[in-house]
Amino acid sequence: MSASDTPAAPLANASPEPRHGLRLLAGWLTLSVAACLAIWFAWYPHLPPGVTSDSSTHQQFDIAVLAVIAAPVVIGVLLYFGYAIVVWRARPGDEGDGPAIYGNTKVQATWIIGTTMIVLGLFVFGTVELVGPAGAGAGEGPAPIWKLSGTQTTAWTPGGNDILQVQVIGQQWAFTYRYPQFGGMESTVLDLPANTPIEFHVTSLDVIHSFWAYLLGVKADANPQVDNVAYTTVKTLGGFTVHCSELCGIWHGAMTTSGTILIPGAFRTWATGVQAKEQSEGVLAALPPYALTYDPTVIPQLGQNIVKIDGITGGAGYYYGSGNPVTP
Repeated sequence: MSASDTPAAPLANASPEPRHGLRLLAGWLTLSVAACLAIWFAWYPHLPPGVTSDSSTHQQFDIAVLAVIAAPVVIGVLLYFGYAIVVWRARPGDEGDGPAIYGNTKVQATWIIGTTMIVLGLFVFGTVELVGPAGAGAGEGPAPIWKLSGTQTTAWTPGGNDILQVQVIGQQWAFTYRYPQFGGMESTVLDLPANTPIEFHVTSLDVIHSFWAYLLGVKADANPQVDNVAYTTVKTLGGFTVHCSELCGIWHGAMTTSGTILIPGAFRTWATGVQAKEQSEGVLAALPPYALTYDPTVIPQLGQNIVKIDGITGGAGYYYGSGNPVTP
C-alpha cells in the first residue's frame, strides 16, 4: 500500500461541530420575546376595531392574544428555514447525499405535544371569549344559549341596569332602527346611550343584508322573517358608521348609515324628541305594530309611511332614493 492510499488522519485543529440546537433555541427565544413585547405594548393599543364598546374591546384583545401566540410559531419556522439554508446548505462541489434519517422520537413527541397544547389552548380561549363578552348572541339567531347579563324590561331608564332594545331593519338600500321602548319610533340614524347594555334585533324587509357596526364590534345577518340577536355595551362617546356587508343589490356599496354614542340624558332627549315628532306627524300610528319580524305583505304600506322620516325619500317600491333605479 502506498502512502497515497493511507487514510488521512483527522486534523488536530479541526473545530468541533457547533451545537445547532442551542443556537436555534437562543435565537428563537430572543426573537420571540422581542416580537411578543412589541405586539403587546406597541401594536395592541392600535389594533382594530378599538375600544368603543365591550365587544370591540374583547375583539381587539382576542386579536392581540392570537398574534402573541402565533409570533413564536412563525419565528420558529422562519428561523429554522433560514438557518438550514445558511448553515446546512450543500457546499460547492458536494454532490453527495445527506445521512439517511428514519424518525426521531424526541422531535416527533415535541411536535405532537406542542401542537396539541396550542390547539386545545385556542379551543379553551375561544370558548371563554365566546361565552364571556356577549354570549352566543352575536347575531347567530333568535335564542342565544348565553344571554347578556341584565334585566330586560319595557321601561328603559338612564343609568340603570336595564337593556335597551334596538331593532335593526335592513332594506334595499338603507338601515332603519326602531326603538320599542320609545313607542316603537323609527329612525334613520342609530343613536345609542353610553355605558348601557344594548340588545340588537336584526331583521330584513326584502333580501339578505348584514348589519355591521364595525367600531362597535357588532355584526349580524339581516334575513327576512328572521330575528338575529346581538349584544354590546357602548363606552366611548362619538360617532360611528354602519355598513351592509352582504351583497344585496346594485346600490349595496352605498348602504351605509351613521350613529352617535351619547350620554344617557342626551340620548333620552333625542329619542323622546323623535318619538314626539313622529307621533305628531302620524308616522307612529301608521307604522305597523312593533314585532321581531315583519310580514312581507306589509312592506308596501310600511314603505309609504317611512318616507315621512327624514333621510328616506320615495322611489320605486317606496324604499329607494328617488334617483335610484328599480331593483333588477
